[in-house]
Amino acid sequence: MQAQQRGERVLLFGGTFDPPHNGHVHFLQSAIGAAKPTRVVVMPACLPPHKAASATPASLRLAMCECFRPLFPALEISDWEIRQGGKSYTIDTVKMLEERYPGAAVYLCVGSDMLTTFTEWRAWRELLRRTVLVAQSRQPGDMPALRAAARALEAQGGKVLFTDAPALPLASTELRARQKDLSWVPAAARRVIEENHLYER
Repeated sequence: MQAQQRGERVLLFGGTFDPPHNGHVHFLQSAIGAAKPTRVVVMPACLPPHKAASATPASLRLAMCECFRPLFPALEISDWEIRQGGKSYTIDTVKMLEERYPGAAVYLCVGSDMLTTFTEWRAWRELLRRTVLVAQSRQPGDMPALRAAARALEAQGGKVLFTDAPALPLASTELRARQKDLSWVPAAARRVIEENHLYER
């Protein structure tokens, strides 16, 4: 456990990252600008509760996340969820961060699809109490639905912070299907893909 200064902000950026792409980079850059954290934790999931399990080994998904490191000086790429095994629930990760960084405010990056289904998450009310949600438009025209979801969560006592960045519609599923076109994948992640022959059909 480390002694922390008052007012520290920890920004948690989780996901499957199979692979990480420029949409992820765009979101994290924007979230850093909006939340102004003192540290950033990138957390690849072991088994995401809301998605099918990844066929890509966790060690390679972790290695691909090195592409995020240049975005922020105090950025950690954590294998904590991977080491826990099983399904990765955000509430458990947030509690771990609170123990590791006592007194810090935890800011949680939430994709637009996750914001609109946030009430389906495990212990979502507790998550609302413990975190500030950081959200961003993913598709042009989706902001009215996102604003409505944010208002509903705020009515439950939550805090939702939107980035000002424009939507950048990208999905890892599409990139896996088009392995030959890796132009939307950062160079550090692209090297891992090519060296390990990932997503080849």
